[in-house]
Amino acid sequence: MRGEICHLHLGQAGTQLGNAAWELYLLEHSLMPDGSIDPDVSQEICQRGSYETFFTETGNGKYVPRSIFVDLDPSTIDEIRTGTYRHLFHPEQLISGKEDAANNCMTP
Repeated sequence: MRGEICHLHLGQAGTQLGNAAWELYLLEHSLMPDGSIDPDVSQEICQRGSYETFFTETGNGKYVPRSIFVDLDPSTIDEIRTGTYRHLFHPEQLISGKEDAANNCMTP
């Protein structure tokens, strides 16, 4: 795994920042929200792109981010599951709990 980066996004802030970061990575690498190469980009640019640093290529030519999103509150992960980039991430990369962890402190 030489030169490959895996992103780990934790909690509400981490998942929201991660989602915004992947939007920028897609723009920088000329990829569409589903991980396919933008058809308006020249073949020369596609060949120069170093997709393998952040993405894994699938068998059908799409690129999947090398990242994992984790939050105990399912709402922030559900925003990704239903948002613009819902086809970009594999479902196993989006991990959520069943309820919010806020105010779950132990009292003596």
